[in-house]
Amino acid sequence: MLTRPISALRRFLATEAAGGIVLIVAAASAMLVANSGLAGEYEMWRHALIGPVLAPAIGVMTIELWINDGLMALFFLLVGLEIKRELVDGQLANAADRRLPVIAAACGMIVPALVYLAIAGGEPGLARGWAIPAATDIAFVIGIMALLGPRVPATLKLFLTTVAIVDDMGAVAIIALAYSHGLSLPALAAAAGVLAAMWAVGRAGVRAPWVFMLGFTLLWLLVLRSGIHATIAGVLAAAVIPVTPSPAAPDDPHSTLHRIEHALAPWVAFGVVPLFGFANAGVQIDGTDGLGSKLVLGVALGLFVGKQVGILGGVALAHRLGMARLPGGVSWTQLYGAALLAGVGFTMSLFIGGLAFPGRPELVDQVKLGVLAGSILSAAAGFAMLRFAGVRK
Repeated sequence: MLTRPISALRRFLATEAAGGIVLIVAAASAMLVANSGLAGEYEMWRHALIGPVLAPAIGVMTIELWINDGLMALFFLLVGLEIKRELVDGQLANAADRRLPVIAAACGMIVPALVYLAIAGGEPGLARGWAIPAATDIAFVIGIMALLGPRVPATLKLFLTTVAIVDDMGAVAIIALAYSHGLSLPALAAAAGVLAAMWAVGRAGVRAPWVFMLGFTLLWLLVLRSGIHATIAGVLAAAVIPVTPSPAAPDDPHSTLHRIEHALAPWVAFGVVPLFGFANAGVQIDGTDGLGSKLVLGVALGLFVGKQVGILGGVALAHRLGMARLPGGVSWTQLYGAALLAGVGFTMSLFIGGLAFPGRPELVDQVKLGVLAGSILSAAAGFAMLRFAGVRK
């Protein structure tokens, strides 16, 4: 008896949906703990020195550093694998199919950045945070769509997932270019050598996943020491991991990329990302300037207003100019609901916020408050819009 294979995309959506719900619980738990009598213990846990010193520039490794600079590299490795799969063998492989999500994602990154700069850019030192509202949290969004069930057409899920993947490409580029400092040329040269070796063994026909995971670990350590944020090692490693295209089948069980992706996905979705959410979402409401802060408003409105205007505007422009076709069986009301959901920027926004204001915990707390406010508004409005939009036949 033949078993129907599960496509990489269907497996990804199912894992991300459940992982998104776990992430929501982790973030809510962090907020409760940070505003309870356990707040002191929570902060001590985050900043506990557990070592060793892997890079002189960042000092002794803490639990927070291991999560944000270490475990999150696995998250970015998975992101890189998803991007490569879609470019080689998925929804971004065909120019006509990728045109609409690329335009929507580009507008959905530019407009939130402009909204943020219009509100907070004039304040000294705050312009560095322009990229915070630019990215969409794919796990959160897919988790919300899973709660809506059949009210979200499969084509709309696919469209929004593809937009979020293109978003991730932009966020990775921003992190590499805008938030790297004090580069070490010897470490960069060594990292380039490891990356070249990984590419060479792939070209030579090596397909064992452990070989590439070993190369990824060494690459991560060298990138950490180079001054570029260590998580970029995940995307770089993914770019040289071999993939076997399977246009006539949902997946290829012999593809190294698919095997690593399937092995990583549950650990990242149910371990790494919720742990990141718990370690980074906890903010004491009384310890910030509140919603009146320009930083909080810039982030919150960048996500809530900028994302919906950018994505829906990009889709409308592409459609009006005849540059791309709309997803089949999807109404404009449902597209608007999807654009609202894209304003949930939780994981990547918190991550970029920490990079934008290093050594400024008071600003990072304001970023957290803005991210939470903008994401909650976007999630609630998007859920309501899609809940009552009806199902288009």
